[in-house]
Amino acid sequence: MATFRVGIGSFNIKDSAVGIGTEGTGHGNLKVKGVIKSTDLDVLGVSTFTRYSGFSADKVNINNRDLTLSGEYSTTGDIVVEDGASLTVGLGSTACVGTVECISVKHHFSVPVGDTAQRNETSGYGEGTIRYNRDFETMEFFNGSEWRQFNYQSDIQRSPSTRGRGILAGGQNPGYTPNISFVNIMTEGDTIDFGELSVTRTARGTSSETRALFACGYVAPTGSNIIDYITVASQGDAINFGDATIQRRNYATLSNSTRSIMAGGESPSLTNVMDYVEIATTGNAIDFGDMTGENDNGEKSGCGGMASPTRGIIHGDQVNNQNTEFITIASKGNSKFFGELDDKRRSCGSCSNGVRGVIAGGYNNAQRVSLVSFITIASEGNFTSFGDLSNQTDSGFGMCNLTRAIFTSGYPDHSKPLEIINFASGGNAVHFGYDLEGRGQNAGYCSDSHGGLGGY
Repeated sequence: MATFRVGIGSFNIKDSAVGIGTEGTGHGNLKVKGVIKSTDLDVLGVSTFTRYSGFSADKVNINNRDLTLSGEYSTTGDIVVEDGASLTVGLGSTACVGTVECISVKHHFSVPVGDTAQRNETSGYGEGTIRYNRDFETMEFFNGSEWRQFNYQSDIQRSPSTRGRGILAGGQNPGYTPNISFVNIMTEGDTIDFGELSVTRTARGTSSETRALFACGYVAPTGSNIIDYITVASQGDAINFGDATIQRRNYATLSNSTRSIMAGGESPSLTNVMDYVEIATTGNAIDFGDMTGENDNGEKSGCGGMASPTRGIIHGDQVNNQNTEFITIASKGNSKFFGELDDKRRSCGSCSNGVRGVIAGGYNNAQRVSLVSFITIASEGNFTSFGDLSNQTDSGFGMCNLTRAIFTSGYPDHSKPLEIINFASGGNAVHFGYDLEGRGQNAGYCSDSHGGLGGY
């Protein structure tokens, strides 16, 4: 048996044979007794090592070639993969980095990639898990309870918690208006003129960070299936987007950064139909699924909606059903039971910061209410008390960023002011400004920074 002595340790080579092509009868493994310590270990060519165990190099450089680990390897130093090189950990192998402060990779690295459905097939994600979501076209991370998306913002003024333009469109007071107005969510004040809808009508609104959609509604004497869109950052009139699958009014809307969902309503009879569009494109809506209901057939009118980046919540209805339902926005299908409202009511204002969903006001066929209630979107359950509006109202819908929500005056008194609540604190609403159009009833409301868009 040949022995190569290096320092105190030694390499013992059985039958003097090492590696592919070695002459001789034995082709055993290279056996290392003791511990090898090195500041620059480099393995060239094809290695027959099947296990690197107990190795404690200060630093490993991989340059101008590929290195595949087929066993166990550990290091207490940096692993540096230089340009033009790659490091592959083979099936059944482990690469233990130990207590190093960082791993340096030149130019780029690749994270796991997949769509939302693939992500939901597996459970047991650890807090801090990162991947790229094809559906949302963004990086996302698991915060211990749900997935959140990374949103790039150029500066703090454009971050979701401090930026925000709220849009108000169409409505009735008591006649119909085509007017579109906006407010700056972080600076209190009255509405400012933006432009006009393509058709004078009531509407419902949804939005991404850049585009707002206003769909369906009521054009006397019937419902509408028209979908308009605007670019939120630039004022001007709405442009035709396409058509919904059915005419409807008094229905729920919700959206994430890519998809806008329309659910239920009257068309003219009650319906449980849900359809959707991709916000970044134009074209007609596509069937999404049906609202199923817990104690009914899912047909609802006077309902409202809110969303996190992954989940949509639909609440309230004309017949005073307290059930709320949820959908997974990225995957089509029927709704499922979520929980119950804390009061039978419809035509509530709805807002979400992605974690907490809030509804305000409403009508329970006995009286209009001022109650503000909330849920945690990621966990099913019932709504609980948050605070109160300063007046009893219905059809006063909402718009928000990740910090605060604005609710409009609604019906019956359109002259009441816009009011705000802070998501994190709870409590009663306070004065924000006035809608100079006085359109509180059945208008479309949305913003460029709501909770369905994700991010922090």
